[in-house]
Amino acid sequence: MYALYIANKNYSSWSLRPWVLLKTLGIPFEERFVPFLQGSSYEEFRKFSPTGLVPCLVENDVTVWDSLAITEYLAETHLQVWPADWKARAWARSASAEMHSGFSALRNICGMNVGVRVRLHEESAALRANLDRLDELWNEGLNRFGGPFLAGEKFTAVDAFFCPVAFRIQTYGLKLGDAAMAYAERLLALPAMQEWYEAGVAETIRDEPHDTEIPQVGVLIEDLRAV
Repeated sequence: MYALYIANKNYSSWSLRPWVLLKTLGIPFEERFVPFLQGSSYEEFRKFSPTGLVPCLVENDVTVWDSLAITEYLAETHLQVWPADWKARAWARSASAEMHSGFSALRNICGMNVGVRVRLHEESAALRANLDRLDELWNEGLNRFGGPFLAGEKFTAVDAFFCPVAFRIQTYGLKLGDAAMAYAERLLALPAMQEWYEAGVAETIRDEPHDTEIPQVGVLIEDLRAV
């Protein structure tokens, strides 16, 4: 069975991607939670991950790190990871890679913190450019492949790669067009996303570097996390 190493569900957007993919596709795995440590988690994470980062997938004597590599590893034996149609599959891989390497303003300004609600001080031009591209990309997939997911009728890896964005939209009250907002709501309503959210809100472990980012970018208007 796969063992998936992840960090705090409240904060770890990278961990969410393979976790929600495995959960939603019904692929059995063992979750191994290792929390962020004050200062640095590097040495603790190095015990299972060559980079000292999460997520990390282990199957017997095989170790796979990085969410995109994990996705491709899973796809070798689980064909439902990517769309069946080759054109949809090519688009889905491209969109996933764009999310994996791009949208830096969205990542840097709106860090994932599922249990809080934040009003941004301002929407920078860089953030708006990222949101406009996101809106364009999501609409392209929905219109081209017919929805309700980005590459067609079924949830695939490309949707998993944008699940952290759905949480960011919820946390920071980000605005997109109607179709894109409806898609974000569909992601948030997935049973696996609800399970992740409930676990994230229930966590009492705090990672100070993540929380200290909040007043730098906005005003904390609600904290729903367990005390």
